[in-house]
Amino acid sequence: MSKKIGVIGSGFIAEGLAKLLHDNPKYTLTKVLTRTKIDDRVEYFMPEYLTNELEELIESSDLIVESSGDTIYAADTINRIFEAGIPVVTMNAEFQATVGSYFVDKGLLTEAEGDQPGVLAMLHEEVTTMGFKPLVYGNIKGFLNHTPTLEDMKYWGNRSGISLDMVTSFTDGTKVQMEQTLVANGLGATIAQDDLLGPAYDDTLTGGIELAKTAKEIGEPISDYLISPKLKPGVFIAAEINDNQHAALRYYKMGEGPYYVLERPYHLCHFEILRTIDRVLNGGGVLLNNSANPTISTTTIAKRDLKAGESIKKGIGSFDVRGIAVKIKEHPNHVPIGLMANAVLKRDVPAGAELTFDDIEIPETLALKAWREIEKRALS
Repeated sequence: MSKKIGVIGSGFIAEGLAKLLHDNPKYTLTKVLTRTKIDDRVEYFMPEYLTNELEELIESSDLIVESSGDTIYAADTINRIFEAGIPVVTMNAEFQATVGSYFVDKGLLTEAEGDQPGVLAMLHEEVTTMGFKPLVYGNIKGFLNHTPTLEDMKYWGNRSGISLDMVTSFTDGTKVQMEQTLVANGLGATIAQDDLLGPAYDDTLTGGIELAKTAKEIGEPISDYLISPKLKPGVFIAAEINDNQHAALRYYKMGEGPYYVLERPYHLCHFEILRTIDRVLNGGGVLLNNSANPTISTTTIAKRDLKAGESIKKGIGSFDVRGIAVKIKEHPNHVPIGLMANAVLKRDVPAGAELTFDDIEIPETLALKAWREIEKRALS
């Protein structure tokens, strides 16, 4: 009997997944929850799957995939789904890195393979099984501009077929910072510095080894990234292994050691979610979550001078703020960028400064409550 799978989100990734589920006889696509007006979605591949009712999605599904990219909305929907006893697979690093930790003991919640965090978790399982000891969990970023223009982002969004806020969060670095926050927390790593290192290298071997040296100096594995327009958009792990394996690895053309770089030179987003769905349905459990006790967060940094009384509708992908990875204990009272929604500035904040909860007013939400509990544990 095919398993009934529901989807939250109707954007690029979520629609791609819905098409795969529809075409695969192993699954039955039930409903796709969207916040958009259904009558306006004439371009959607099969509009009859769309619903605006969460309860309709829950009642028809054995498992639900959340891919809205929205922290506050995801917190509300996942909370209700867990009340119904249904497992959740996410492709939503924004939610996971902000408040996912609040939900780890409330139901089965896992990030999916496909985006870089899930692929790194899969690669982690593979390399540790072989005896490697990871030092660097590496993402690859092709381009970075902390303050892109609206004109450029509209051009690239239209060219790529993705939303304006998504392409902006990719470009200004917020996305990679949130992804590596999730990776650090979920795989037991730390960060080398605020905003990560992100060195420029055109090969993962050289760049990975340099980051591995930094991790050895710190004494802990690190989560970070390389920036290169030439590398494929995959992931890598730089690792060490017992000395008695060096000769074998030399024979297998892995280099002289003591550091080795194992890479996965692609990630295929919605295509790979199916593997995580199978993992959960077959009893394989969690691939990756943000852990019950995270140490890293993605704080909010002003891109421009912000004035008292200004409103920020959504922080992620905006032209007002961006996110950087930080250690929670070193940044008490910071505002995670995933919570920056419908925020009003209480006072001026200069460009480049970190926003704290003393600087803003935001609505009370479940996500905000969840963060307060997470921060309290982290600072205790």
